[in-house]
Amino acid sequence: MNAMMPGLPSPDAVPLIPPSAPFSAAQRSWLNGFLAGLYGGQGAPMSSTAAPMVVEDMPWHDPALDLPDRLRMAEGRPPARQLMAAMAQLDCGQCGYLCQTYAEALADGRETSAGLCVPGGKPTMKAVKVLLAAAPAIVAAPPPVVAATAVATVGAPVQILSADLLSGPGSAKEVRHIRIGLADSGLHYLPGDSLGVMPQNDPAVADAVLAAYGEPGHALRDGLITQYDLARPQDRTMALLAGAATDPHEAKALRALQDGDDGAEPDGADLLDLITTFPSARPPIADLIRSLPALKPRLYSIASAPEAAPGEVHLCVSVVRTDRRGRVRPGVASAYLADHALDGRPVLATVTTSHFRLPQDPATGIIMVGPGTGIAPFRAFLQARQHQPAPGPAWLFFGDQHADRDYLYKTEIEGWQAAGTLSRTSLAFSRDQTRKVYVQDRMREEAADLWHWLQGGAHLYVCGDASRMARDVDQAMRDVAQSQGGLDEAQARDWIVALARQGRYLRDVY
Repeated sequence: MNAMMPGLPSPDAVPLIPPSAPFSAAQRSWLNGFLAGLYGGQGAPMSSTAAPMVVEDMPWHDPALDLPDRLRMAEGRPPARQLMAAMAQLDCGQCGYLCQTYAEALADGRETSAGLCVPGGKPTMKAVKVLLAAAPAIVAAPPPVVAATAVATVGAPVQILSADLLSGPGSAKEVRHIRIGLADSGLHYLPGDSLGVMPQNDPAVADAVLAAYGEPGHALRDGLITQYDLARPQDRTMALLAGAATDPHEAKALRALQDGDDGAEPDGADLLDLITTFPSARPPIADLIRSLPALKPRLYSIASAPEAAPGEVHLCVSVVRTDRRGRVRPGVASAYLADHALDGRPVLATVTTSHFRLPQDPATGIIMVGPGTGIAPFRAFLQARQHQPAPGPAWLFFGDQHADRDYLYKTEIEGWQAAGTLSRTSLAFSRDQTRKVYVQDRMREEAADLWHWLQGGAHLYVCGDASRMARDVDQAMRDVAQSQGGLDEAQARDWIVALARQGRYLRDVY
């Protein structure tokens, strides 16, 4: 076993989620399995009153590992575990599964789309396709039948109250502070939870799809707006279009897109791109719609505390409007919230309970790393701390592109500093100097104090982009452990394992 710093417990001796943690039995069970899997499946003693938990060793379930390393770790394992190693290991839920359950659904044939792992992108899709091709028997089960009728929507009706612009003039981003009223919804939340918003497609995009297909005003128009995901066609849609294409060049191009080939165009295509780029691909429209994935709720970290915003929930949303191939593509949920929900119609929403919680003892120090819209849950944390007796020290790492136009919630942050709710702020505005500076750079620059806070029992929270920022912050943490704690690379990893298992290193990434 690798040696640990004096005073820090070995990973093997650190308990997982204890029975006293503020979670239901089902949530504790899931979190125990998740944390154990995330950090290599190393065992941990359970409460003397609980039955021993058998934890499967899944050393690849670590987002800091590169894809080739994860695949090597899974060599010789059952197909479902090899497929799991190809996932992004973030359990972000964007695919509608967790990494393990998505892999298992692929392995037994319940899921047929290999491109659902959003953070994993093309590398994951390619690896999954290679693994499936090498083990064809694992997909022998027939694919599920997807009905062409309406898909059930979920959520309680809530009302958008405002969608104010947060980013300043000249910003490259459109960030909005969105207030949502919860009256009569029955929804309740705590800081750290997420709001699942059931979006709708832009009606103009649905109409353009039907017009390009020669079916304006089709009876399925409402379904295209409210039920089916037009932004993310999956393998079965590509295969259907390729099989229907009468032009062999178009059929070949569609199969290249289906296979995730590098350079295949149009890359990142939505349904409108596909049917306008490949006019000879015209399967029956009912079959086309049947092939589309259902719209799923989009999760947003909640940016308010109930004590500070009674009867409301606040979101910090970066609105996506991408200029691609001569047209602006709006983000399905972000543009819906910003543009299409202020007409008085209710929006369907759910609250997703999170493990991302403030320490039970308000005196415990907290370190929050949240660049860009990753600030959202930390606004909730700091609002909650304003209402706690004698809260402990709080340190915020925040960054974006420019201080004069991208410093989200600047006035509130400065107010928390003045009031003592926020003890320290480390800012990183990447475009305000020649050398780009990010939050992970500030962490390394302030490594000595960061190490001191963590050795003193502070909890570390990270929120934001999963594919780059969260991984870079994780590496910065390991660098801090090595530079300040004298640990080698393996010991630094063990130290982070210990922090996670103590519930002192928590991530809300997407």
